[in-house]
Amino acid sequence: MITGSRVPGIEADSARIAANLDLRYSVVEAFGPSHFSHLSTALSLSDARVTGGVLLNGAQISAPGGRAVAAGGLVMEGGIFCKRIVARGEVRLLGAQLPGGLFMQGAHLTDPGPRGVSLALDNAVASTLDFSDGFTADGTVQMRATRVSGTLTFEGAVLNGRPDGHGPSLAASLMQAVDFDLALTRSPSGTVDLQGAQVSYLHDNEHSWPDVVELDGFVYGSIKRDEADEQREAVAHRVAWIRRSPGYNSQPYEQLASWYRKAGHDDDARRALLAKQRHRRRTLQPPARVWGHLLDMTVGYGYRPWLAGVWLLALTLLGTLCFGTHSLKPIEQGKGAPFQPLVYTLDLLIPIGGLGQRSAWYWPNESLQWLAYALIAFGWVLTTAVIAGVTRALQKN
Repeated sequence: MITGSRVPGIEADSARIAANLDLRYSVVEAFGPSHFSHLSTALSLSDARVTGGVLLNGAQISAPGGRAVAAGGLVMEGGIFCKRIVARGEVRLLGAQLPGGLFMQGAHLTDPGPRGVSLALDNAVASTLDFSDGFTADGTVQMRATRVSGTLTFEGAVLNGRPDGHGPSLAASLMQAVDFDLALTRSPSGTVDLQGAQVSYLHDNEHSWPDVVELDGFVYGSIKRDEADEQREAVAHRVAWIRRSPGYNSQPYEQLASWYRKAGHDDDARRALLAKQRHRRRTLQPPARVWGHLLDMTVGYGYRPWLAGVWLLALTLLGTLCFGTHSLKPIEQGKGAPFQPLVYTLDLLIPIGGLGQRSAWYWPNESLQWLAYALIAFGWVLTTAVIAGVTRALQKN
């Protein structure tokens, strides 16, 4: 137990500690480079094994530009408690085994060094990672392929990112957690990378997402919603969230639609998939974009088939009104069914089969003849669009 003291660095690589390591409210200052690193280090526990806990609440651990804590491969039986700690330099816990959890509520990590990483937890395994209650990181928080069997929370945290403004504020690709809370105090200054991450529950707020978010492969079982903030859960809000990702990827849209379906919001799921098709259209060649616009206007890529009915009704009314106010001539005098403007219009619009009107009457008026040709063309376009759109929707393509 070394509490409330000033310590000129601790080097305990590969040590076996059969109790708590207690440095609460102490000041630990860096020693020179070790055989593990050419950087200065304040507290080194690389490959150490601790049967108790590591208690660092209120401590100041200083290795500016170096490593405040170097504990790659650390194996714990208890937890690591770093509440209100001030760490100048990188906190490095690569591959650490933390069944008792890591608790850094209100901690401030600064002066991260040349890599710009304030906290490195890649490939670590923990029960809980708590970076809440004003936790501040002036550098990248890196937890690639980290596995958390319980809660990973940044509630009320500030992720300032690297001082030079480059790189991510949170790099958590392939991370796994049960409950992931990213309800930050303000928006991260750098990107948030969640590519390939998997969580059961996602909780965010209006400050969670920066301008660029990497979401390809991100899987979540449910999104927690605050009753007072349901407006954010509108499809347009979630689509805008997905479109913060650079480029086009279909998986984030399909994941969102899957969540909506599980929640019983089938209409919202269709809106998400329609937004996916509209985003995809931007990546296509001009002819394919034209066909995409046509599918969108006529049947909403199959997710709004009622649009075809609207078009059919409008064209039917147009044809009935135009043909009903002009005279026409029979193709064979005295033969054929009496002329009916509505039936004649439907006969033009329906490309398959026939109602006997189109083959019995013709228009001496050239402008109406062109209208008839246009209705025939629209009929084929609507039919093709309906078939293509519905097929696309059924295939979830």
